[in-house]
Amino acid sequence: MSNKYVFDLKSDEHHRPLPRRMTMGQGDNETVLHSVLKLLGFILFFRERLEVGGKLHNDNIPFDPDIVQLDYTLRPVLWIECGDCGVNKLNKLAVKVPDAEIWILKSSPLEAQTLITAMRKEELRKDRYNLIGFDPDIIQELCDLVRPRNELFWLKGSFEPAHMEFDFNGLWFDTSFTVLRH
Repeated sequence: MSNKYVFDLKSDEHHRPLPRRMTMGQGDNETVLHSVLKLLGFILFFRERLEVGGKLHNDNIPFDPDIVQLDYTLRPVLWIECGDCGVNKLNKLAVKVPDAEIWILKSSPLEAQTLITAMRKEELRKDRYNLIGFDPDIIQELCDLVRPRNELFWLKGSFEPAHMEFDFNGLWFDTSFTVLRH
């Protein structure tokens, strides 16, 4: 593991009772961008039993999720990939986690659209995948702000409309994002 980040979290949304602190390791092959996407994914999708880099208890699934929610029988019900993710992996993932909602988080709407185009070309299943493309300038600014210890205050976020407001390490962010479905 190359870096470790600590995020002190606070939320103003009563339906999003974030944990007080989250620690996230950055793997040897991961970038700060990957960590930022995982942080945003964790907060946007926060719910009971959601884990960053959670461990699967199923040898038939050969992949490690960036973010996962397991049900009480330890089957994935939500699977989130952050950043680079190949079409071949997504195709296999749809079969290996048939009951899970699958989301892919990208650092820009253009990257999300490029992935959708590749998914169509390879004829991946329809109505199985959800993608988010964030504002690339905001993502770059967040990457530049990440430190070993961080503070995030979440004011609000929603998918309808696709919008979020939060303070990260003393800077205010009020931004929308793009949601695509395939």
